[in-house]
Amino acid sequence: MWIFFYNLLRYFLLYPILLILSLFSGKKRNFLSSRFFQNFSHLKNEAVIMVHCSSMGETNLADPLIRRLLNERKEKILLSVFTDTGYENVKNRYSSEERVQIIKFPLDDYFLIKKVLKAVSLKMLIVVETEIWPNLIHQASNNGKVIFINGRISDKSIDSYRKFRFFLGEIFKKTDYFFMQSEGDMERIISLGAPAERVENVGNLKFTINFETYSEEELEKTKELITAGNREIYVFGSTREGEEEKILPHLKAMKEKRLLIIVPRHLQRVSEVERVFEENGFSYDKFSELLQKGKNGKKDALIVDMMGVQRKFYALCHIAFVGGTLVNIGGHSLLEPLFYGKTPIFGPYLNNVKDISRDLLQKRLGYKLEKGEDLPLLARAIMDSEIKKDEIEKLFRENSQTLEKIVEKIDKMI
Repeated sequence: MWIFFYNLLRYFLLYPILLILSLFSGKKRNFLSSRFFQNFSHLKNEAVIMVHCSSMGETNLADPLIRRLLNERKEKILLSVFTDTGYENVKNRYSSEERVQIIKFPLDDYFLIKKVLKAVSLKMLIVVETEIWPNLIHQASNNGKVIFINGRISDKSIDSYRKFRFFLGEIFKKTDYFFMQSEGDMERIISLGAPAERVENVGNLKFTINFETYSEEELEKTKELITAGNREIYVFGSTREGEEEKILPHLKAMKEKRLLIIVPRHLQRVSEVERVFEENGFSYDKFSELLQKGKNGKKDALIVDMMGVQRKFYALCHIAFVGGTLVNIGGHSLLEPLFYGKTPIFGPYLNNVKDISRDLLQKRLGYKLEKGEDLPLLARAIMDSEIKKDEIEKLFRENSQTLEKIVEKIDKMI
C-alpha cells in the first residue's frame, strides 16, 4: 500500500512540477528527457549485479568493488548513475569493459524501473551510500537481493529522516543487508527501522585503497636527483589552469628553504607552468630532463612533466597541496597524499571530493584554504604541529578489511 501512495504523489504532484520546470529550462529539459526516454535495448536477459551510484564520488568509491566482482564472479555489472558527470566518468572508465553496462538512473519512475529489471536477470542490487529510492528498492527486492554499502546517516540528517520513519521502515524491510561506515551510522539506521540483525559496521570503503609503496632507498635517490638537500619539499599535485598564479606569488619569500614541486594535471600545461615560474622569479628544472642528464644544481622548483610519478612525490614531500580545488574544477584525489601519511591541503572547490574532504576536516586530517595567500601560514602551522602520521595509518588500518567483508557477504548471498 505504501508504494501505491508514493507513486500517486509522484504522478500527480512531482511530475507536473518537473514538466513546468522543463518548459523554462533547457538544461532541466535535457536532464529529464535523457533519463525518461532512454533506450534500454542494449540490455539483454543476462545475469547482472546492479550497482546504483548518485554521482562521481560514488562511482569512484564503487570502482574497487566493481573490479573485484568482475574478476571473481560471472555476472555482468549494470551501473545506474544519477548525475551526468558520474555517467560520463563511468563511460570513460569502463569503455573497454564488455561486461559493464551503463544507464542513467531513470529517476525512480515505477514503469521505467520495471522495464529495466524486466530486461535483465537481476541477482543483486548494490546501493552505494544511503540512496533511498523506493521504487528501485521495492522492485529489485522482488527479483534479487538488495544491499546498501558504505551507508551513512549523519547527525545532521537524522531528524529529517525520523519524520518518515514508518515509510523508511517499510523500505528497509525490503533490504537484505546494510554495510555501514561507523557504529554511529549503524545505530542511527536501526533507529529508523532497519532490522538490527541485517546491519553491520564494516568501516569506510573510501579508505580501502592500495597505492604503490616506495622504499626509503628509492625516495632518497629521488631526493638526491632533484637536489632537495635539507629543504622542505612542497608538492602541488594535479594543478589546473590558474592555480599556480594563485599560489606562487605568496611563496617567493620561502623559496630559499623550500623546494616547490608542481605536478600539472595535464602535460600540455607544462609551458604555461614554466611561464608562471619565470614571471615570479623561480628557477626550475623539469623532471624528465633530470632523469636524462642527472642532477643539475640547486633550483627553486621542479616541474614534473611526466605521467605516473605524482604519488612518489607525495611519498617524499613534507607538505601536499591537492589541485583542482583553488579553481572551479571540483578537486582531485585527497586520498593519495593521505595514503603516504601526508596531511592534504586543498582549496574551497570540492564538488568531486566533498564527502572525503568533509571527513578529513572533521578528523583534522586535512586543511582547507580559501585563497592562495593563506597557504604559507597553513603550511607552516602543519610543519610546526605534531605529525599526524599515526592517526592517518590508524584510519587506513581500521578500514583495511571493508572491501573483503562486503565481497565475502555478497558471495554468500548470491
